[in-house]
Amino acid sequence: MKNQEHSGPLAEVYNAQSPQEIAAHYDAWAGAYDKDMSQAGYRHPSVAVALLARHLQTGAAPILDAGAGTGLVGAWLGILGYPTVDGVDISKGMLEVAAAKGGYRNLHCLALGNDLPFNDGAYQGVISTGVFTTGHVGTEALPELARITASGGTLVITVKETLWIKNFAAAVADDDKLALIAMTEPYVSMPEDAATAPSRAVVLQRA
Repeated sequence: MKNQEHSGPLAEVYNAQSPQEIAAHYDAWAGAYDKDMSQAGYRHPSVAVALLARHLQTGAAPILDAGAGTGLVGAWLGILGYPTVDGVDISKGMLEVAAAKGGYRNLHCLALGNDLPFNDGAYQGVISTGVFTTGHVGTEALPELARITASGGTLVITVKETLWIKNFAAAVADDDKLALIAMTEPYVSMPEDAATAPSRAVVLQRA
């Protein structure tokens, strides 16, 4: 077990006590987020994009980046041949950075875990990185993400290992709309941050 503690903006978002507080911290961090995460060796976006490309046919559209942040995923999806990507995030400041990168059709300031304003089966794929983690979003967001994914579509999510063990594995197993089709071994998402605990990336298929 790691006994170090996070510091700086990451500690602030992990320790936030409400969605509004999380959004405010991310708004304040938005301008430096990409640089800070690069220095931490942030792996979630590259791992998740690789898994989506392996399990979802090239050209499938549209895709939802659920928890888009500053848009680390969106541009890569376009490069890999997924032409239409929408994004949602709780932070307006982060979405402004994402919009400037030009990888998204539409961006929406929304909190995951609530009802989403999208039709059933609206997306062929959903990708979510760094959202299911300490102090952020739990299994309550899974039913809506499943609802908006088309039958046969693919969901790729990263999950903190402690959360996976606590209730995510059971929630996936109990959801008859989702089938677990691939999963990584636990890995450290930010190897240059000694306080980072392991996570895993999970691929789900919508029934």
